[in-house]
Amino acid sequence: MSNVQQLSGTIYVINLSSTLRYASQIAPRRIAMLYPELFASLEKARWNMQSDIPWNSFDASLLSDEQAQTVKLNAITEWSALPATEMFLRDNRDDSDFSAFMSVWFYEEQKHSLVLMEYLRRFRPDLLPTEQELHAVRFEFDPAPALETLMLHFCGEVRLTQWYRRASDWHTEPVIKHIYKTLSQDEARHGGAYLKYMKRAIERMGDDARYAFAKIGVLMASSGKSGKPLHPTNLHVNQALFPNDTIQSRLPDPSWLERWLDQQIVFDKDWEARVVGGILRNLSSLFDRTFDTVGQLNLYRKEVQRQLLARDSVQGGLTAA
Repeated sequence: MSNVQQLSGTIYVINLSSTLRYASQIAPRRIAMLYPELFASLEKARWNMQSDIPWNSFDASLLSDEQAQTVKLNAITEWSALPATEMFLRDNRDDSDFSAFMSVWFYEEQKHSLVLMEYLRRFRPDLLPTEQELHAVRFEFDPAPALETLMLHFCGEVRLTQWYRRASDWHTEPVIKHIYKTLSQDEARHGGAYLKYMKRAIERMGDDARYAFAKIGVLMASSGKSGKPLHPTNLHVNQALFPNDTIQSRLPDPSWLERWLDQQIVFDKDWEARVVGGILRNLSSLFDRTFDTVGQLNLYRKEVQRQLLARDSVQGGLTAA
């Protein structure tokens, strides 16, 4: 069984007995660590919150109450990098390289929350999130397979890159437009970092990694068709807390995300196509195949699944013999 299943019509992320044991299948051959390279590249691209944000360009006449409210809710949502990091460190105990990279990812994601809160502190202090509102999105996620979680977050970065680009277009006040453009660029770099770890996983685990990535890729690239674009912040991640076990459900306004996407930044079919295209292009490169449609990716998923079943059948026969 997969760790992603339908529960009451919603996508639920859980841990099951068939979880891929990522660390135990790592090949013994030496592969260079990625953390030093990623640290250096992200360090070069890092922006300074005081000097690189044009605070002096603020124009109060160009910021509506509606727009300011969305800044608050995005600030709280970004704070959820805290429980996500706790999840990553717990579920990747045997991967010190990836866990070290989390130090960079966590820093930059929490910085996103901080710069949005700094914007509110300067210009709309009445909307600054309380500590209680921030803490509400910190809760434990159920354990889940490391490979599938990695792919989920890769897709989440691809999606968030486009969401923030669209948010920058929608806003009219110049400082927050600049902030969202900056965050979008960060998310794109994070997606590139996750992709490097996905390539490493394929080098180490072969078809097990390919299948996990293809399976989640089909799910995430198909989400727009169901009317609910999937992102780690709106997935159910703690069965015991259901239904109050998504980041979105713990916001001061749980219905905000759909309204933000549909009515405010208007993330329409053309923008959704950019997300799907980004996922398919990256998986095409990763698998050395060409996927123009989600259907083609799904056929590939089935092909890899058959190869895994055949391998397991052979191994089972050898064990029995």
